[in-house]
Amino acid sequence: MSNKETYLKFCASNPDIPVFSQPWWLDVVCKKWDVAIAYKGEHITGTWAYPVEKKLGVTLMRTPKLTPYLGPVIHFPADLKESKADNFEHETVSELLKQLPKAKFWHLAMPPGMKQAGLFKNNNILSQVQQTFLLELFESEETLLANMKDTLRRNVRMAEDEVILTNSPEYLKDLYHFQKQTLSKKGKSIPFSYKEMQHIMKACLEHNSCALWVAKGKTDKKIHGIVWQVWDNKTSYYFMGAQNPNSNSNRSMSLLLWNTMREAKKMGISQFDLEGSMDDGVERFFRNFGGDRVLYMVLMKNKSFIWRLKQMILK
Repeated sequence: MSNKETYLKFCASNPDIPVFSQPWWLDVVCKKWDVAIAYKGEHITGTWAYPVEKKLGVTLMRTPKLTPYLGPVIHFPADLKESKADNFEHETVSELLKQLPKAKFWHLAMPPGMKQAGLFKNNNILSQVQQTFLLELFESEETLLANMKDTLRRNVRMAEDEVILTNSPEYLKDLYHFQKQTLSKKGKSIPFSYKEMQHIMKACLEHNSCALWVAKGKTDKKIHGIVWQVWDNKTSYYFMGAQNPNSNSNRSMSLLLWNTMREAKKMGISQFDLEGSMDDGVERFFRNFGGDRVLYMVLMKNKSFIWRLKQMILK
């Protein structure tokens, strides 16, 4: 049995695989993918699904489009002592690294919580730090609201009187256009197509792993904002969202995000990932929700003359 066949079987019986490492997600975002698997005896201790990609004769290891994180998933034994967890992770990631393709180019975002920076450096892979904000959802709604910045909490309350929220996946194209317009104002082009968004939405709906929340004005019926929520058993993600550039109200986005947190809490999900941004304005907005700032690594390497030249041209 190949690693991929073993992984498909493993995922079918293991509900805790992160959504971005699920076979159905990888089938959508990768033309081809494979997986490294670490064992201790007959037990799987770690898995690392990765895209199989080669361009201009260069093997690439990079995060697929519309995928926030893709890295090793460690399957800790239930009876493992906390003091031994880091060693267990280190040994497992070491084994997984041995199985990965010898890629000359890396740009791969690790999930938050992966801390083996020294191990990656010793394998000639550098790491760049990015940030996100994580909220633990075990607190009551009242406590979660109290942890927000006062102005944000007021915006949520005011928006509740102004807009109606519905889960309406049929408005995906509106989200695409809002994203495109917002990025255009910043002098940036949208890095994915509407068709790519459609494929992911279809797969997420088939696997009951997403919602598309739309805020419409109670009086004008106009769309004020849209948030795309994606989840797995442990974490709910602010996958994508945008305010209508023609809307005068910015309060709807506050309510939309608060709504996704409440919905995740109802499902018994323990954590919310705001997929933080290095953009000052976005970072400030996310920070107001009261979550913990958490760093994650983006693994980087470029030993290819062709790809170094390409990056120089793109700059």
